[in-house]
Amino acid sequence: MAKPRRGVKFNHRNGSGSGADGRRSSFSDISEVASEPGSPLKAANGDAVSDVWYSAQQIQASEYEKKKQTFITRSIWTFVMIGGFFGAMFAGHIYIIAIVTAVQIVSFKEVIAIANVPSRARRLRFTKALNWYWLATTMYFLYGESVIYYFKHIVLVDKVLLPFATHHRFISFVLYVIGFVFFVASLQAGHYRFQFTQFAWTHMALYLIVVQAHFIMNNVFEGMIWFFLPVSLVICNDIFAYICGITFGRTQLIKLSPKKTVEGFVGAWILTIIFGVGMTNVLMRYKYFICPVNDLGANIFTGLECIPNPVFIPHLYHLPIWFPHMKSFYMAPMQIHILVFGTFASLIAPFGGFFASGLKRTFKIKDFGDSIPGHGGITDRMDCQFIMGFFAYMYYHSFIAVYKVSLGGVIETAITGLTFEEQMELVKGISKHLHNQDVIPEGVLDCLNLAVKRR
Repeated sequence: MAKPRRGVKFNHRNGSGSGADGRRSSFSDISEVASEPGSPLKAANGDAVSDVWYSAQQIQASEYEKKKQTFITRSIWTFVMIGGFFGAMFAGHIYIIAIVTAVQIVSFKEVIAIANVPSRARRLRFTKALNWYWLATTMYFLYGESVIYYFKHIVLVDKVLLPFATHHRFISFVLYVIGFVFFVASLQAGHYRFQFTQFAWTHMALYLIVVQAHFIMNNVFEGMIWFFLPVSLVICNDIFAYICGITFGRTQLIKLSPKKTVEGFVGAWILTIIFGVGMTNVLMRYKYFICPVNDLGANIFTGLECIPNPVFIPHLYHLPIWFPHMKSFYMAPMQIHILVFGTFASLIAPFGGFFASGLKRTFKIKDFGDSIPGHGGITDRMDCQFIMGFFAYMYYHSFIAVYKVSLGGVIETAITGLTFEEQMELVKGISKHLHNQDVIPEGVLDCLNLAVKRR
């Protein structure tokens, strides 16, 4: 039988945990002691509560200052971007093209960076170089296509540029094949998965960013209105969705963006349509916005001259005989097309932002970068613009563009489809026609005829 231990004291019998009568002190007893005036326990608890409260106040003040500073920075850069955008648009088409090019490059850099593994990239020295090579090759092909298409009358008559213009696609293909062969030759054992992941990721970024942004640039060449309207519709839709969402938003729209609501989504659609109709009525009055680019040096003050697209000319529409008060009205077809543009900007373009949100959640990042202080990266601001610009290009060329014989097209046909002798005869015939119309003097015609005979 175990002997009882001697000299062992338990707190519930004696000691500081017991009262004077030897019974166990309860929680209420301790509370009473702590509440007595001058009690050391009360003083200690009071100091602890004060420290916690002071720390909480410091944290709240720190968070407030941080949010305040972020708001100020974000506001400043918002006005800087708005001012820069309108300044470039009024300064001329070439400045907008420069901005689109910069957006392409920076967005590509941001998207490529989120899938990069620096430790592996350092061991594979050609990884980054290949990414930039793919970008340069793609931009050479796309920009070359645009320059040749819109400026045939300049490129095809230049002795240096003519070979590049006539063989542009083959040159682009050769450049791509060189990069492809170099990529295969650079594969290293133990890094296959990383290298092929980078290859696929790079090509995805090229398609989703560089190619779609290229169509935005083509919209600029077709007329500033086809660039400005899609961009402004997306921006205003985002603002309207925020306002409607915080005002009467209740139902969550999609889990990828928890703050998006159905009410904000629908409300923004209605307000975007109203904004689009009003903005279209203003822009249609200025040829600087509706004319295709025929002078890259033009600006808002010099303007542009062209025969307006019929879509901007009001047409008379007759109403049914049973319609009260009105029998007919005038309206430009563009005012109907803008309903489609506004609907796409409101209902489809936001899914570009949802796609970007899903991508960021996949890689557990908040923003694509920090290119714009207070806003994150360029891609964070352009995620909806890429698909909207692509849509605007496709819609314009499908339903709005008027295809007619252009000077560049005639020159291209003459250069690529006629022999030198036939080209000289063409020049002679055109010169004779111009002389008959008193456009060129007889001396110029004689010189041209002499040149043809010597040939």
